[in-house]
Amino acid sequence: MSDTPAQSKTTMILICFFLGGLGIHRKMMGYSNWWVQLITFGGCGFWAMFDLIMILTGSMKMADGRELT
Repeated sequence: MSDTPAQSKTTMILICFFLGGLGIHRKMMGYSNWWVQLITFGGCGFWAMFDLIMILTGSMKMADGRELT
């Protein structure tokens, strides 16, 4: 199991909405590729929007496969 605690779905939605272009939500969820969003500004917003939709629908989980709480 990961050292990263399971994150709240509501918290991840808010962080992704406001800071999605920086990849902060991916870092908090334990993903190692969060810096790619940082240097591309969330794929010019498209990748951040995709992640937001994935979080809203429950399709995006923690990096180790755990559900968001």
